[in-house]
Amino acid sequence: MKKIILLAGLMTLSLTSWAKELSLPNFTDLAKRTGPAVVNIVARDNADDNEPNTNQPNEELFRFFGIPNQPQNRDRVSGGSGFIISADGLILTNRHVIEGADKIIVTLLDRREFEAELIGEDEASDIAVLKIDGKNLPKLKVGSADDLEIGEWVMAIGSPLSFENSVTKGIVSAKGRQIGRQQYVPYIQSDVPINRGNSGGPLINLEGEVVGINTLIFSNTGGYMGISFSVPIDVAVNVAEQLQTNGSVQRGLLGVGIGDVNQAMADYLGMNIPRGALVNQVSEGSSAENAGIEVGDVIVSFNGKPIKTRQSLPPVVGIVMPNTEVSLEVFRDGKVKKLTAKLKALDDDLQAGNSNSEKAGVNAGIGFSVSKLSEQDKERTGETTGVIVTDITEKDVERAQLQVGAVIKRVGKKDIANLSDFSDAIDSIDKDDPLVLLVKQGPGNAFIVIER
Repeated sequence: MKKIILLAGLMTLSLTSWAKELSLPNFTDLAKRTGPAVVNIVARDNADDNEPNTNQPNEELFRFFGIPNQPQNRDRVSGGSGFIISADGLILTNRHVIEGADKIIVTLLDRREFEAELIGEDEASDIAVLKIDGKNLPKLKVGSADDLEIGEWVMAIGSPLSFENSVTKGIVSAKGRQIGRQQYVPYIQSDVPINRGNSGGPLINLEGEVVGINTLIFSNTGGYMGISFSVPIDVAVNVAEQLQTNGSVQRGLLGVGIGDVNQAMADYLGMNIPRGALVNQVSEGSSAENAGIEVGDVIVSFNGKPIKTRQSLPPVVGIVMPNTEVSLEVFRDGKVKKLTAKLKALDDDLQAGNSNSEKAGVNAGIGFSVSKLSEQDKERTGETTGVIVTDITEKDVERAQLQVGAVIKRVGKKDIANLSDFSDAIDSIDKDDPLVLLVKQGPGNAFIVIER
């Protein structure tokens, strides 16, 4: 028996020594240093302004709200987290935490409360900037997500399920993730436990630097399942600076359609390994066309940053300000060719495109988006008039079998020559009436009815 006890004691000492030798991180000091700069946010929407909320949560994707919305005819209250990045009270959080709020209350770790001013918000990145009136406030040091390594320890602080100032930890699982239709945010994936209410809180490295803003999870139940996503702090700071300076966010636009390079395509092109973003469309008059980018090129580098996949390109383009000259490397005819492009603004693709001030793209809130026909679209479809479906966002539209790439020729009984016709036709239809579309989809025309 004495031998067994002695052996158990030796094993305990051995495990303790092993842990010390591995220098496992001590999150105690990290939480003490960074916790005071993390805030709890409560956003209130007055009942007088409320409208019935008919939106149902997606079973796959849950935004984080620490306090659920209240029934109609009562004040709607939602909440989340945020963190201070300047001693005079500048705060970063997620836009969805404060969206539609009439009053925003920020509570610090020491229980002080402030009413916050909304400086600006950006829907595309889900970032909001708040300001509270204070001096010498605790703040977080801003790091860089570019320096993160896969497997690196990170920590989150927030208010999951309304439990304020909760600390969780994990590791970085992946970088550069794309979620849904969002192309311009290369999300950080981690296994840090995150739940509703953590949204807007910081993801912190072992140096005590904020490297991301905890934003969303993928879940079948609404609870944490080991997959959490954060907006890189580099993206958030860029957005915040623009909101403070200009009141809005501008993003660079190259003007290409891109796809992945698989092994078969790499073999065909003569690439040693599959990499880069394969150009399958160049928009007329775009920065890409002016730079000499051609369909069939593979973009392998943008402004000195290697492009490993299709998903790698949009974030590095979007973070560059319009009218900036950038360098590119494209793989063409077995060789790497260097090009220079002057980026246009992403909004330029939504500005007047002809004498009728026709928009280049329309998202009419009807479950899908359309754009004007490019020369490539006309050549591919054989159609010279109409609008092309560029994105589908609602299940009802998918069930009606409308497809991306279809050319809409008629809405109801109105022929569609351009985007202006399409917008007028949509505006003339009652929002509860079905959409009856005549489309060129595949080899022939078809009528599609979308119930709403």
